[in-house]
Amino acid sequence: MLREHPIGVMLTATDLEAVKQFYGGRIGLGVLIENDEFVTFRCGGDSRLVVTASSARTGEQQTKASWRVTDIATEIAELRARGVEIAEYDEPGLTTVDDVADVGFALVAWFVDPGGNTIWLLQFKDQGLG
Repeated sequence: MLREHPIGVMLTATDLEAVKQFYGGRIGLGVLIENDEFVTFRCGGDSRLVVTASSARTGEQQTKASWRVTDIATEIAELRARGVEIAEYDEPGLTTVDDVADVGFALVAWFVDPGGNTIWLLQFKDQGLG
């Protein structure tokens, strides 16, 4: 059954070299596989992030992937130290304070990768959910 197998996230980007520099250099992920069509990065556990080449940058602002973390403030500080810009929001129903939004069940923060993909960090308030 699928519930017993890992799943990978697939995103798109127009510049795979920029993606490699971002996820490899700034985020700190190791490259597993790369060619002219995609780059696959190793993430925690047996999870993977695959970024495929696209002719157009994504225009959607919806969150495409998330990392579940146990200490969002520490992760944000490390990302900022590596040059990753954390997104700020001040909209009806969604406001960040010190880079973090409280969405009820979790604390979240966002960044945008070179392909225009919005990624969030997610710290569940109930650690049993993570």
